[in-house]
Amino acid sequence: MLVVAALGGNALLKRGQPMTASNQRDNAQVAARALADILHAGHQLVITHGNGPQVGLLALQNPTDDGYPLDVLGAETAGMIGYMIEQELENVLDHDRPVATLLTQVVVDRNDPAFGEPTKFVGPVYDRQQAQTIADANGWTMSQDGAKWRRVVASPAPQEIPDTGVIRLLLDAEVVVICTGGGGIPVIRQDDGSLTGIEAVVDKDASSAVLAKSLGADVFLLLTDVDAVYRDFGTDIATKVKWLRPQDALQFDAPAGSMAPKLAAAATFAASGGLAGIGRLKDAAQIIEGAAGTQVSSRVGGRNR
Repeated sequence: MLVVAALGGNALLKRGQPMTASNQRDNAQVAARALADILHAGHQLVITHGNGPQVGLLALQNPTDDGYPLDVLGAETAGMIGYMIEQELENVLDHDRPVATLLTQVVVDRNDPAFGEPTKFVGPVYDRQQAQTIADANGWTMSQDGAKWRRVVASPAPQEIPDTGVIRLLLDAEVVVICTGGGGIPVIRQDDGSLTGIEAVVDKDASSAVLAKSLGADVFLLLTDVDAVYRDFGTDIATKVKWLRPQDALQFDAPAGSMAPKLAAAATFAASGGLAGIGRLKDAAQIIEGAAGTQVSSRVGGRNR
């Protein structure tokens, strides 16, 4: 089967960890071991990942006036994160198959209302006073993220992944592909059909769902640091959910900034006939088999093909 695995931000940087190269390298090693289990089970694999902490940090390192725009910073972070995952996965696999990272463009609508209402968290967390100081200095928008504050940027909906054909060529050559990093590099189509970058960060889960559908994947995994979807999460009566229909996943009561985007992406993919799974990175292979996590599928019980 063809599996598209979307790694959450915790794959390279856990909340509260310093954004050091060594921390990200250590986490990439853990991710590589879990991803190798999917390959050892005999599946083809495409890997996507987020970049919220990394792209926000790069933006802080750029001058406010003449700094690099978010599409360029997105490309930089996709290259960095892809390199780490690629190398660690090659090492875990003992270099027995090719692994490649592809910088991936994602087309968005230039008139998407998200450009007027930024919601995507990027960068480090701050207390309220720090956030206000940084917002005033850079002209940024800050929003509360749990007990802390973070920068928010525009996150338009992904429309199309023009590099899908290249990804298919790599898969036909039995290459493990790392792509659509950070939700992909946001671009718009100009009137003459050419592409140009735009200031935004596309949601990784939404882009990964578009990619999985366009590739005709059998399974779409959304891998995070929570073992499954829960009803009444964070309360004394929290209950693990093993299976959801796509329509139920869309209506599920979940926090907007965390599990809700994953449920929406899973529902989008599963509605086309595939199997989506949500759960812990280390349980990736077991989620496919229904032995861990939450499956989202039109088929009763969420069984895979």
